[in-house]
Order: sequence, then C-alpha cells, then structure tokens
Amino acid sequence: MGSSDHHVYALDARTGGVKWSHETGGEIFSSPAVVDGVVYIGSYDGRLYALDAKNGDLIWSFVTTEGEEVRSSPAVADGIVYVGSHDDNFYAVEAATGSLVWKFETGSLVSSSPAVVDGVVYFASWDSKVYALDAKSGGLLWQYPTGDAVFSSPAVVDGVLYIGSDDKNVYALDAKTGALVWKYETGDNVRCSPAVAEGKVYIGSYDEKFYALDAKTGKPLWSYETGHWIRSQPAVANGVVYFGSFDDVFYALDIETGELLWSYKAGGAISSAPAVVDGMVYMTSWDGSVYGFGSMQ
Repeated sequence: MGSSDHHVYALDARTGGVKWSHETGGEIFSSPAVVDGVVYIGSYDGRLYALDAKNGDLIWSFVTTEGEEVRSSPAVADGIVYVGSHDDNFYAVEAATGSLVWKFETGSLVSSSPAVVDGVVYFASWDSKVYALDAKSGGLLWQYPTGDAVFSSPAVVDGVLYIGSDDKNVYALDAKTGALVWKYETGDNVRCSPAVAEGKVYIGSYDEKFYALDAKTGKPLWSYETGHWIRSQPAVANGVVYFGSFDDVFYALDIETGELLWSYKAGGAISSAPAVVDGMVYMTSWDGSVYGFGSMQ
C-alpha cells in the first residue's frame, strides 16, 4: 500500500495494524506488485523500490533517467519489472538486482500501468498512444493513436486489449495488431482502468457513470450514476463489482443488473482500486484511511 505521507505500509489483513513501513522521498500513487516475497512500488521521488515483503527492508532502488515521478504501478513477469515514469520513458528492470534491461522513450509522461501477456508488454502515455512492446527487447510491435492523453491502464483478455482515454472513449484493440475492434463514447474523460469478467467490460468515466459493456461488441448493457468522477479501477468477485468514486463513496453493484447492493461513505475521495481477498474487500481513501469490508456487506 502506498500513501501521501511518503511511506509504503504493510498492514495485518485481519486487524489493520501496521506490520511495517518504509519511507521513500516522495508521495506514492503507485500500487504495489508483490512477487516471490518482494514488494515492487514506485514513488514521486523518481525511484522504483524493491522491498522485502516480510520486514520492509530495502533490497534495491532504481532511479529513473531524469529522476521524475513514478506514478505507474509496476508489473513483474519472467524476472523483469516493467514500469513507466513521468520522464517520458518506459523501463524494464531486473527484478533481482534493479539493473536496467532496456528503456523505451514515448512522446510524453507515462502514468499508465503495464500489462504483460505472452511476451508482450502493453501500456499507454500522455502522448495519446497505446503501445505494445516486445517484453524482452523493448522493440515496438505496434502503437495505436487515441484522440487525447491516456491515463488508463490496459486490460488484456482473450486477445483483446481494453483501455480508456481522455477523448471520452473506451477502446477495444486487437492485442496482436493494434487494430480497432470497437470503441464506445462516454460523456467525459475515461481515466478509469477497466476490469473484464464474464464477457463484460466494467469501467467508470468522469461523466459520473459506471458502465458495463459487452466485451465483444462494446454495446452498453447497463450504467450506474454516482455523484462525481470515477477513476477507481473496479474489482469483480462472486457476482459483484466493487469501485470507488470522487463522491467519497465505495460501491458494490450486481454485475448482471447494475443494481446497488451496498455502499459506504468514506471521509474522502476514492481513486484507488479495491482488492478482494478471502471474502474481504479492501480499499483506501483520500481521508488517509484503509478500510476492510466483508464482501457481502
């Protein structure tokens, strides 16, 4: 878990007590990736950190070329950590040592978090493009231009990449070629990252609506209106989709109908993605708190 007080925290899942914390030199908007006992996370101090998951001890830190913010959440595959930076570069770093493997320069900041599937790494940039790179070499396989900056992170399912853009559209692209499969226009920027489950794409928009779209066609199936922007990436489990909104509310909706099952009013905006583990739902808020709920609240 990251925070605005510059610390990475590990909490007891049952009690919420702090097990350890590690201080970085900047705010943390990146979400952690935990692989083989190591926590990988970026910070606004321009570093990517590898921490021991048991005690929070530093294993290594990698400094981006310009020392600019790392807001992107890392992905780890085959011993490589992939992450973007606000220095306009996308990096591949050795998971064991923190040594640079390769970097790829885009035309602008990279806040989008990568997805790595079948030897290809996918991400997007503020230069309005979605990228597919060879995961081993960093070579460009394809790029797709949207109509505006892309903050959203891709979801790749069954050979299709799904992502949102500030041009108000949700896109479905062929993961091999980058060809457009479909796009669906919402009423405002789409900075939410999609979740794909049971043939549906779940995603929120700055038009204050949360959508369920048919994954094959992009046809809208239902929508649910909140009181503010939606940037929180949803989580889907046991027939329920969970997400938060800038109206300070955490929502649980039926995935088939969009009916509200329950909600919780926090003390601040909710932009982070919830996690569902062992019958519990965990979320964070701009009020500085971490919340845990029974998934059938």
